[in-house]
Amino acid sequence: QLQLVESGGGLVQPGGSLRLSCAASGVSLDNYVIGWFRQAPGKEREGVSCISRSGSATYYGDSVRGRFTISRDNAKNTVYLQMNSLKPEDTAVYYCAAARFATVHVMCLRSLGDYWGQGTQVTVSS
Repeated sequence: QLQLVESGGGLVQPGGSLRLSCAASGVSLDNYVIGWFRQAPGKEREGVSCISRSGSATYYGDSVRGRFTISRDNAKNTVYLQMNSLKPEDTAVYYCAAARFATVHVMCLRSLGDYWGQGTQVTVSS
C-alpha cells in the first residue's frame, strides 16, 4: 500500500518561497505519475502541477506557471514542489497524489489520484 506524506507547509509573507515535499513509503514511486493539488476554503480542488514517472514531462496550472517548479527524486522516493513569488491567493491546503495510469495533463486537469496524502497548509500573508 502506497502512503504519501506531505511536509514543508507553513506561513510565509507575499513574495516569499516554500518547498513542499511528498515522501512515499510502502511502494516505489517509479511507477506513478505524481501531482500536487490544492484546495482553498470554499473552492474546488485545483491541479497545481504534475510530473511524469521519469520526470521528463510536467504540467503547471495557469495560476502557478513560471513561479512553481515540480521535481522528483525517485532514489529518495520523494517529489518536491518549489514555490516562489508566493501570493495570498496561493493560500490553501496542498495535497500530493499518485496515479498509476494517467498523463500529467489528465491527472492535473481531472484531479485524478489513486493515492492521496493528508495535506499540508500553506498560508501566504503579511
